[in-house]
Amino acid sequence: MAHVFDVNATPADQRSGTLDSPAIRQARIDLAACLRMAARLGLGEGICNHFSFVVPGHDDLFLVNPNGLAFSEVSASSLLICDFHGRVVAGEGTPEATAFFIHAQLHRLQPRAKAAFHTHMPNATALCMLEGDPLAWAGQTALKFYGRLRVDEHYNGLALNNAEGERIARAAGDADVLMLKNHGPLVLGASIAEAWDDLYYLERAAEVQLKAMASGRPLKPVPHEVARKACQVMLEGNAESARLHLESVKRQIARLEPDFAD
Repeated sequence: MAHVFDVNATPADQRSGTLDSPAIRQARIDLAACLRMAARLGLGEGICNHFSFVVPGHDDLFLVNPNGLAFSEVSASSLLICDFHGRVVAGEGTPEATAFFIHAQLHRLQPRAKAAFHTHMPNATALCMLEGDPLAWAGQTALKFYGRLRVDEHYNGLALNNAEGERIARAAGDADVLMLKNHGPLVLGASIAEAWDDLYYLERAAEVQLKAMASGRPLKPVPHEVARKACQVMLEGNAESARLHLESVKRQIARLEPDFAD
C-alpha cells in the first residue's frame, strides 16, 4: 500500500555538510529508537506509516523514514532529510509519497509541531472507524488527551498532493492529536519524546476502551471538570516524564537491537 514519491528528488544541497551536528545525530538516534519500539509493539503497518522531526537548526528541513523499509529496519543513518519542496537533502532513497505530502505541510504550517508521528496502530485506528467521538473519556489514560484532541471527519482518500497535506495540517489546529476518520491517528509534539509518549499512551487508551466496549456494558465517563483537572495534572512535568520514557525506550532497544543507532 506504500506509494512511491513521484516528485523529482535532487541530490544534497549546499547545506548537506552542516547536517551532521551532535543535535542532529541525537535526533536521528531518538527517532530510530521510536520506530524500532513501535515495530516491537505492533504499531506499524508493513512499509507504510511515518515518523518525522524538524531538523535541529534547520526549520525548513525534516527527518523522515524512507520508503521501502519497515519500522524494524530503520536505523539512525537510514533516515532521510527532506525539504518542503520534495528534495532529499541527505540520505539514500525517497520518502513514501503520503509521508512527504502530509509531513512537509504539517511542519510548514504548524511550526510548533517539531515531531509528527502517523501510524495505523490497530486500536486507535479502530476508534477512527467509528461514528462519533473516538475517546469516551472513561479511562484515566485517555484523560491525558482531554482537550488536546481534534477529529478530522473528512476522509478524502490517500494524501497524494500538497492540498490534502495542507488540509490535514489545518484540521489539526492547536491540537496535539488529530484523529483522521476512516484513516488513523496523527500525533504532534514539541519533541520526539513528547510525540512518542503521546503515541504510546493513545494506543493504550484506545486498547482499554475497546476492551470495555466489547463487554457490552455502558461506559462510565468521567465528569468534565474532573477530566479537565486530571489532564492538567498529567501535563505538569510532562516533558520530563516523556524524556524519561524515551530514555527507557532507547535502553531497551540498545540491548535488543543495538544496530538501531548505526
